[in-house]
Amino acid sequence: MKTRTGEAIGLETQPVALLWSDAAPEEALRFKPGRWGCVVSLFAAAAAKGRAGAFDSETWGCWGGGVGLGFGNCYQVFPGGVECFCRFLSGGNEVCEQGRAIGRQMGGSPFADDFLKGERYKKSPEAVARFVDSLPIREIPARYVVVKPLDQVDPGREVPQNVTFFVDPDQLSALVILANYRDPLGESAIIPWAAACQVMGILAYREAGREHPRGLVGLTDLSARRNVRGTLGSHIMSFTAPWALFQQMEEDAGDCFLQRETWRGLKQPAGQDRDAAPQKGPA
Repeated sequence: MKTRTGEAIGLETQPVALLWSDAAPEEALRFKPGRWGCVVSLFAAAAAKGRAGAFDSETWGCWGGGVGLGFGNCYQVFPGGVECFCRFLSGGNEVCEQGRAIGRQMGGSPFADDFLKGERYKKSPEAVARFVDSLPIREIPARYVVVKPLDQVDPGREVPQNVTFFVDPDQLSALVILANYRDPLGESAIIPWAAACQVMGILAYREAGREHPRGLVGLTDLSARRNVRGTLGSHIMSFTAPWALFQQMEEDAGDCFLQRETWRGLKQPAGQDRDAAPQKGPA
């Protein structure tokens, strides 16, 4: 399946389709059971290298990834349970004996340092607990989550849950505008705070259930950005469109602002439109 939207914005990588399936592609990249891995790295491999990836309830890479893909509340099996996870994401586990004991068992690994001192993405464990409670944690009705380049999707046999674009700032701007093209209120794209895989997974699943699903801007997750920087570069963001919104954007991409001079000017290499008159935005 090709994408009119990707062609119109000059996408250099493949859009990535996320599907639920009871079978995994034979050559799909997989994490080994029980081994750590960044879920978004397999999205990046699909986008940049054309490699499909697959996850199941034993190969979700990390606790946040298992939650993000839809394999239930994997924070329950985090070292020390949900309570230690809440401290891990905030000020760290050095403050309690249980946390210190678990940290000692980890040795001197980078994860042990984060576990003990905290990633400090939230002010307090209580704030993390409220965040976890707000997540639409669920069990998907299939064995696998499969991610693969959109052009490998067979539209006669497969229906993706959503499509993720990896884009530069100009392309991200275009996708936000395109998502709002039919919306008189201009509220059809949001930037949620969550792990990158959760934006591409369970938060997008939740949007798909809305009467008017919104697109989700992602890769604001600093940890995920470090993990995919070598594959995608340092300037890339993500935009995830639930399937219904993606189809709407596909319909609109052929006859909209993407055929006008403002967008064409932005697509030119820097400096070539230096003498162009400034463009007025909305009043």
